[in-house]
Amino acid sequence: MKTIPFGSTTAPAVVAGMMRIDDKDDARIRELYDAARTSGIDFFDHADIYGGRMHFCEERVAAALDLTASERDEIVIQTKCGIVPTQGMFDFSYDHIVRQVEGSLAALRTDYIDVLLLHRPDALVEPEEVARAFDDLEAAGKVRAFGVSNHTPRQIDLLRTAVRQPIVANQLQLSITHAPIVAQPVAANMMGEEQSVVRDGGGIVEYCRINRITVQAWSPFQGGFFTGVFLGNPEYAELNTVIDRLAASYDVTPIAIATAWITRHPANMQVVLGTTTPERVRDAAVGADLELSRAEWYELFRAAGHLLP
Repeated sequence: MKTIPFGSTTAPAVVAGMMRIDDKDDARIRELYDAARTSGIDFFDHADIYGGRMHFCEERVAAALDLTASERDEIVIQTKCGIVPTQGMFDFSYDHIVRQVEGSLAALRTDYIDVLLLHRPDALVEPEEVARAFDDLEAAGKVRAFGVSNHTPRQIDLLRTAVRQPIVANQLQLSITHAPIVAQPVAANMMGEEQSVVRDGGGIVEYCRINRITVQAWSPFQGGFFTGVFLGNPEYAELNTVIDRLAASYDVTPIAIATAWITRHPANMQVVLGTTTPERVRDAAVGADLELSRAEWYELFRAAGHLLP
């Protein structure tokens, strides 16, 4: 498995997401975990809200795996906080962050979280509150690294006015077809073109590269914002024709090509899988070690419908 820089260490280019395991039994969860580990994936992504109630998926994974202390130390556990579904709000207050981390620690049956992400930007964020929470959690050994999700450059800069820890990751939606963070800069200054419209505060991928923040691509096979996958979808016939041809050429599955399109980017991104099918985990992992040519990468970009001026 290809590894990429991640904070002060390295991490696999593919992450196993635990968002959709809420209806899976223990055997299926263990099978998914084993498929990830044998594919070179030792990085697992959670969030406090996954599963329909707070900490449900975290609890399910911990109960199904029942890891020993040494087994726990072999993997990276990342979780998120900040969304409060029952009240329809986001909350980056000191009390909420600390309370949710304590809940995740208990649910995951662990003494520490490797990476904590702030889930979606809180419009009422007070950077000093976040900084105090991060400092206390780090000092207590409960969280080892910190990051964000779905944040713009300026939102990260605002946090950094008070937060002293490095922001190691920013989890953002990205796939071949849902790629405004990559496609917009290509069409910059193209008046009247929808693709040229800045939607992320300006150059989030470039910002993350400059500041050594790992971009984690969520929903890497979604056609749009939870509109269904593009792989095998007749609405993306031209793209799938190219994907299928490249898959045959490299003797891999289409999901490997879709993964490789993201991991080919020099930003050294991570692909966060949402699948609960072990075979798809293995097939996607193969894609991380596939080096698409520049011409192939751009052919996929064009076939997805993105403008190349």
